[in-house]
Order: sequence, then structure tokens, then C-alpha cells
Amino acid sequence: MRILVTNDDGIDSLGLHVLARRLTEIGDVVVVAPDREYSGFGAALGTLHLMQPEVQREHIDGVPEAWSVSGPPALCVYFARFGCFGDIDLVVAGINPGANTGRAIYHSGTVGAALTARNGGINGIAVSQSVIGFGVEGQGWDEMIQDQRWDTAAEVAARVTEVVAADLPDPAIVVNVNVPNVGIEEITAWRHAEVGTIPPRSVQTATLVPRAGYEDTFTVDMRWGDPIELPIETDGGSVEAGEVAISYLGRILHDEASTLAAVDAALDELLRR
Repeated sequence: MRILVTNDDGIDSLGLHVLARRLTEIGDVVVVAPDREYSGFGAALGTLHLMQPEVQREHIDGVPEAWSVSGPPALCVYFARFGCFGDIDLVVAGINPGANTGRAIYHSGTVGAALTARNGGINGIAVSQSVIGFGVEGQGWDEMIQDQRWDTAAEVAARVTEVVAADLPDPAIVVNVNVPNVGIEEITAWRHAEVGTIPPRSVQTATLVPRAGYEDTFTVDMRWGDPIELPIETDGGSVEAGEVAISYLGRILHDEASTLAAVDAALDELLRR
């Protein structure tokens, strides 16, 4: 079992290292991660003809093989699908500091890596951990992650990975795992959680502010909302209540219920022969 471990926080992230070392007990681990921070990039690959991505060997204590890529996590997985790092059986992304719940899953590079794996027929697991006090839209500020209980999230991730790896689902799936930032003995429960509509804390306002000395140039002043108490049956509410939230993310499919008759009629008229 060859497991690719990636993240969106960069090759130097401690959460990535803790996860990769734990998963070496389950399979043959290769780390392929961005060379820098790529949080919020979702499943973006980037403009490849302009980026001219580079790959470099790296060293992580306790991990047999590691590489960095000058691009987002989805690109790391994309290259792996073509055999750049050997045959890959499973992709595990994380540990992200900050829960990827609610609408944050649409923008998360951690989840985006797992989705990219699934799109290529490889099972993907995304692992995120809540932060204490200031996790906004699935991201944790540096000063807020000093006391992360990485070992807790790594142990939960290892249990999920071990079971998925033992009998790989076909067709491939995405498992989104969110873990509270507590000791393993303090986790109250786990649940299959519905994907909520908002994260535990969100950006509340964004305002353009003129940049001094520049014409028609602005910075963006973002203000953060207060923590939101979410229903416990949602992924965000579950993890905030001290539970492990497990959500299986499906493909984006055509929604028959949302078909607009007016659009149909307009296209009929345009293409009438």
C-alpha cells in the first residue's frame, strides 16, 4: 500500500510531518507537498504553462521519501496520478490547522487534494483539526496553532486510513475527517455529519481601502465574525462539540430540480433551425 501524503500549508508544516510519520505504520509513505503556503486554493492546479512547476527532493525525519512542488496541493496529486512518484494507492491530505467544514470545503486545499485524487480514480482522505479561538474559513493563524494536539488528529486519521486502505472502495470516494483539538481521551463521540452551510467562524465583511500613494489601487480590509454556534448534526457543530465529524463528499452532479424553464426556452429559440 503506497500512500501519498500532502497538505496545503507547505512542506514544512508540523501537522504534515506528524501525519506522515504516523501513516508509515500503515503503508509505504511518500510526501508530496507544496513548497509554500497554498491554503484556500481548493482543487486549483494553476496555469501550468506559466508556472513551469518544479519538483525538489526534501527530507522529513521518519519519512522514507519526500518531495516539494512549486504549486498547490491538487497539482501535487495531479502529477502523482501520472506516476511521477511511483504508483499511488491512496491520498491522505492534512493535518490542516482549522476545521474544513461547511462552505470551507469548497475552498480548502486540503479537501481539494482529496477531490483531485478521487477525480483520478484514487481514494482520498482529508484530515483537518479545529483550532482554539480563531479558525476562520478553515484556516488557522500561526499564533493560534501553538498548542495543536497533532497526535490526536494523526491517530484518528490513521484509524480511518487503515480501514480504507484494507479494502479500497471502488469507485473511489472522499472521506472528510474533522477532529477537535483535544486529547484523544477527551473526544466525546464521532458521527456521520451533514455538511453545513457555514464554518464555525467566517469572514463577515470585506471593504476596499484606497492605498496611499497609488491611483485606483486598494487593499481589502477584512473583518472576522464572532464564533457561531452550529447545529451538532452538522460537521462544524459536531467538531465544535468535541466530536470527530466524518463526511463523505460526493461528486458534483446535475440537479434536475434546479432546471430553469426560461433557460431551456431561450436555448430552443437560439438554436431553432
